[in-house]
Amino acid sequence: MSRPFVIWGCSGLAKVLTSAITNQGDYVCAFFDKNNVPSIVPEIPIYIGEDGFYKWVKEIEDTSSINALVAIGGHRGSDRIKLQKIFKDAGFMLDPLIHSTAYVCTTARIGQGSQVLAQAGVSADSVIGDACIINHKASIDHECVLGNGVHLAPGATLCGCVTVGDNVMIGAGSVVLPRLKIGPDSIIGAGAVVTKDVPAGSVMVGNPARLINASR
Repeated sequence: MSRPFVIWGCSGLAKVLTSAITNQGDYVCAFFDKNNVPSIVPEIPIYIGEDGFYKWVKEIEDTSSINALVAIGGHRGSDRIKLQKIFKDAGFMLDPLIHSTAYVCTTARIGQGSQVLAQAGVSADSVIGDACIINHKASIDHECVLGNGVHLAPGATLCGCVTVGDNVMIGAGSVVLPRLKIGPDSIIGAGAVVTKDVPAGSVMVGNPARLINASR
């Protein structure tokens, strides 16, 4: 039986999630966005802002069989977490979305509302927090631990035993070497190669990665 989903956010990532949902035989029944934008799928309604959200919820009455995802990428992990709480408080399910072509080891754990997208890999004993995005072809090796609200952009690689704090953005094609720690609220630039621990609130770029900003 196909399952209904709702998505908060109505831009590029929402298109990716909608495709993954429909490919697994499920369907999206509503979008929500804080901005007055058109629906990315004309036949699926969009509701604007929290007022629109709560109006729709009141009309539905029973949300307990509907799964909810947040389609807001980049370094806005704290926003994803806040929106997931709104969904949770309204009674929605927050099952993770695992694309049919992704690999997730049976000993890995994926948190609520997290998204593991096409051809991404999550290896043995890794732990992914809530509201994370593991984008296309991103790779998480064994025993990595990701906090909440983390985003790995396409092709990013975490080698084994890496620890990533909350709300970190790791850019496309970047590499984090084994056993390193990335502090919360940091940004790792696209193509960076991280060779040492990263303090909280840092912005790191280059190969080897160098600090260009701290305590954003």
